[in-house]
Amino acid sequence: MNLGFGEIALIVFVALLLFGPKKLPELGKAAGKTLREFKLATKGMMEDDEDDKTKKTQKQV
Repeated sequence: MNLGFGEIALIVFVALLLFGPKKLPELGKAAGKTLREFKLATKGMMEDDEDDKTKKTQKQV
């Protein structure tokens, strides 16, 4: 899903119409925080999986 300049400009324009110029920065910050928390959560899950694999390997030896 590659977005070009035209598609991004259209999305920003529609968001500006729907939410107004004062709310748009707040929505951007909230979206950024949400993505950051999701990334940290998935990273933690991946680390847990790696720990489980390491423990299983050590038990087999």
